[in-house]
Amino acid sequence: MELKILSNINSPVDLKNLTIGELNILAQEIRETLLEKISQTGGHFAPNLGIIEATIALHYVFNSPIDKFVFDVSHQTYPHKILTGRKDAFLNKDKYGTVTGFTNPHESDHDFFTIGHTSTSISLACGLAKGRDLLNGKENIVAIIGDGSLSGGEAYEGLNNAAVSGKNIIILVNDNNMSIAKNHGGLYKDLELLRETKGKSENNFFKSLGFEYHFVDDGNNIEKLIEALKKVKDIDHPVVVHMHTIKGKGYKDAVKHLEFYHYVSPFDLKNPKLMLEKKGESYSDISENFLIKKAKGDKSVVVITAATPGSVGLQKFREECKEQYIDVGIAEEHAIALVSGISKRGAKPVVEAVGTFLQRTYDQLSQDLAINNNPATIVVHHGGISNSSITHYGIFDIPLISNIPNIVYLAPTTKEEYLAMLEWSIEQRQYPVAIRVPNTAVISTGEEVEPKFDNLNKFLKVESGNQIAIIGLGDFFHLGKKVYDELKKIGINSTLINPRFITGIDEEMLYKLLEGHELVITLEDGVLDGGFGEKISRFYSDKDIKVLNFGAKKEFVESVPLKELYERYHLTEKLIIEDIMKIFK
Repeated sequence: MELKILSNINSPVDLKNLTIGELNILAQEIRETLLEKISQTGGHFAPNLGIIEATIALHYVFNSPIDKFVFDVSHQTYPHKILTGRKDAFLNKDKYGTVTGFTNPHESDHDFFTIGHTSTSISLACGLAKGRDLLNGKENIVAIIGDGSLSGGEAYEGLNNAAVSGKNIIILVNDNNMSIAKNHGGLYKDLELLRETKGKSENNFFKSLGFEYHFVDDGNNIEKLIEALKKVKDIDHPVVVHMHTIKGKGYKDAVKHLEFYHYVSPFDLKNPKLMLEKKGESYSDISENFLIKKAKGDKSVVVITAATPGSVGLQKFREECKEQYIDVGIAEEHAIALVSGISKRGAKPVVEAVGTFLQRTYDQLSQDLAINNNPATIVVHHGGISNSSITHYGIFDIPLISNIPNIVYLAPTTKEEYLAMLEWSIEQRQYPVAIRVPNTAVISTGEEVEPKFDNLNKFLKVESGNQIAIIGLGDFFHLGKKVYDELKKIGINSTLINPRFITGIDEEMLYKLLEGHELVITLEDGVLDGGFGEKISRFYSDKDIKVLNFGAKKEFVESVPLKELYERYHLTEKLIIEDIMKIFK
């Protein structure tokens, strides 16, 4: 691909003397660059294609990094990175992995926060603005937030406070009429009316809060964007610039299938249908099929997601059980309080959520749900050690959920256990229950599991032995089985336990292990601090037995290969055996 303009762009300063025609060529070159790069590596696809022109206009008008941009979620910052000295990471295949998928202050002075969760940009921008004012600064502070992110509670809090700050703060609302999935909520009727009236509707959410308001009908028109942004540059009061953009612009299939192309794995640009091919059964499929059958047979069953039906596998449920499906938008806090209310009225709510996003809900889990002890089911997806970005690292759900009183947190090891736990959780009326979906390929034994877990915190002994007891939680039970098999090869007949429960310990079984065992090891797919293994260690702390806890170290990691993490944390059968043998020397 020949680059007429982009080859000469090494910083935002290089944009300043370009003509509108040249800026449009630059936009096309960035778009072609992103299409080629993301299709080969995967990443956030449609969000970045839709904000190219706006990013060029921002850097053309403002003076980054003196003027400061805060991108909400920051999953739409690939064009920003290309324009701020990081284009080689998008043009050179050998450097594809040298930048992250989100803003990162360690990469560039043009990034001010590491951000990957939603609805935070306005609050962060308010903080930058206040710091500027305290230190007598003069720069512009610009928050860039999508319409989908406006459904998150912190976005409302930020808007409410930004509107009365009395100083320069510019909020650029990127409205493409789409969240990860379709937008839900009353706010979006207001935005729709503003789009239809070209910003002239009297029903104006932003004006009602006190913002000066500007509308750009074609948010992919660089000239129009520059004109609007020049009007608000160096403004001395809070202002909203509301622009209407096309998510996925430049790739027809993405514009047609916005939800699917929000984030993609590597695919063939010329044959994108290959992405749609199923790659075997998943736990999401199992959940969805079970819930469809359950909902069709029981009208009191309702399933809730927070804008992530694709991530948790609810697209088919959404179509077949429309009246029993709720998408609350990016509002996990509301989702948890909502299910508490649904349960109190006697219905049977199920929340399907991504583990990292449940971090927003601690207060609702504790106050709205657990204190009231309302029975509900929370299905936690993508919990565990992974090679994900630092902002989406899913190892903290066990300490978060399992230490709140009244909540029962379950860890299935197989398809059969998972289905039994779902059935029991939905039908029981005693506890709020969370179920941690195995973070592995589906494992099925064919053995029926009774959907009865009323006898809380009773572990399942799978193999009886002596000397060493292995307690493998959830998907790491299978790692425990591998360790068991290796020990057997060297003459050690150990005990293998599937605890099933994360929220408590089986004291009776743990006492019995004191007879004939010298060592207990725990394995968990999560952070050790505050985790499951520490409960076992605490129980044995005043007893004559040694305990080894295996799991993740308390640290933030950025897209580290899973194999490397397992080596770091000694989560391979070889390294676990080596650590065991050190105890027996």
